Amino acid sequence: MALDPDIFKAYDIRGLYGSQIDGDLAEQIGRAFARVLGGLAGKPTAGLRVALGHDMRLTAPELHARYRAGLVAEGAHVLDAGQVATEVVYFLIGSRELDGGLICTASHNPKPYTGAKLIREGAMALSGDTGIGDVRALIEAGLPPAPGGGSVESVDWGEQFRAAATAFVDPAAISGLKVVLDGGNGMAGPTVGPILERLDLDLVPTYWTPDGNFPGHEPNPLLPENRELVIAAVRESGADLAIAFDGDADRCFFIDETGEFVAGDFITALLAGSLLRTHPGAAILYDLRASRAVADTVAAAGGRAFRNRVGHAFFKRRMRDEGSLFGGEVSGHYYFHDFYCADSGTIPALLMLELCARERRPLSELLAPFRERYFISGEINSAVADPDGRMAAISEHYADARQDTLDGISIDYDDWHFNVRPSNTEPLLRLCLESLVSHADMERRRDEVLALIRA
Repeated sequence: MALDPDIFKAYDIRGLYGSQIDGDLAEQIGRAFARVLGGLAGKPTAGLRVALGHDMRLTAPELHARYRAGLVAEGAHVLDAGQVATEVVYFLIGSRELDGGLICTASHNPKPYTGAKLIREGAMALSGDTGIGDVRALIEAGLPPAPGGGSVESVDWGEQFRAAATAFVDPAAISGLKVVLDGGNGMAGPTVGPILERLDLDLVPTYWTPDGNFPGHEPNPLLPENRELVIAAVRESGADLAIAFDGDADRCFFIDETGEFVAGDFITALLAGSLLRTHPGAAILYDLRASRAVADTVAAAGGRAFRNRVGHAFFKRRMRDEGSLFGGEVSGHYYFHDFYCADSGTIPALLMLELCARERRPLSELLAPFRERYFISGEINSAVADPDGRMAAISEHYADARQDTLDGISIDYDDWHFNVRPSNTEPLLRLCLESLVSHADMERRRDEVLALIRA
């Protein structure tokens, strides 16, 4: 199979099984990854200790074995966790001070996809410009004969991981809630499920068993069509809330008791406000697409809010550099200083359950101050032939606004703002816009900007 450079993304490796990624390529990726890790760690590949896992996809066991073979061929000692969520690999790397890790996953993508997330020491993700490009270059150049000599050790992660995640909350405080769960037939069931089952909750699990056929729906809760079933379950069961997870369970999403989806920036604001009660003055990161609800909430709670460019590699690096307590992205990634600055689906689920149980108020009531003041568009994608030209036109059109180019272009007025940024993988521009005036004003501004994008 000829190497398709398109599989090397900004934050991971991802492509179609068979036509873009097969077993032979997976083994080469494993070998090249070991060599990149050795360079980053400043040690020979024979001295590396690397975590390995795979998700529930039908092709994952085969490819997992080939990634493992590649790592072993380079002399690495592999700690094999088997079928796990991505956050478990982060946990193993951080808690056991490993040199890195690889999980065979395509996250939230549809059934035909596969891929790998590559992580270095400290649970820091490799990205396109810090490691993934080097893996590609090594494969393109042709790998030399492998030295061999590696080894494999099976690891039991369950109780240690569950104890670490549960330490973020007071389990006794989480009681009296009816919760619908949607695992998307991904990795949430075996990861967060055993923790939730020990709590005083009335659980209504749906699509909770890993199944790479995805018989319910694709494991991407950001798409409205994939939320229809869990929303119906909330309304029919009279639940207090629902929690939906993506395929590899490193993200979670919330639906309130009325069946309304909760935007990720509002969850970031709620979690930040709650965490600052016990960590006054802490630094909080939020992505530059987010509602001003985040910065306003952090300021009101006595914290320090910092905008950050989108992407988990950038969040983790800055959290580590600055000692930030918590970070949240609109996309549903939530990062925790005390979880090796990594993202988790389990921890925010537990924190939100604790918050709802302590407040003893409906989730919609907790969200009302945000929904009544901040009117957000959500992310809107537009296919364009010339992304750079469109962003230049936007900059010129809004020349009287405060502008920055931290990630795409951000336009900022006192009572409304937006960000337009290019996709890392497609000829798309992504718009997130907010008005502090009204929903109607948001729609008017949104349509105005979309007209410029799509001109």
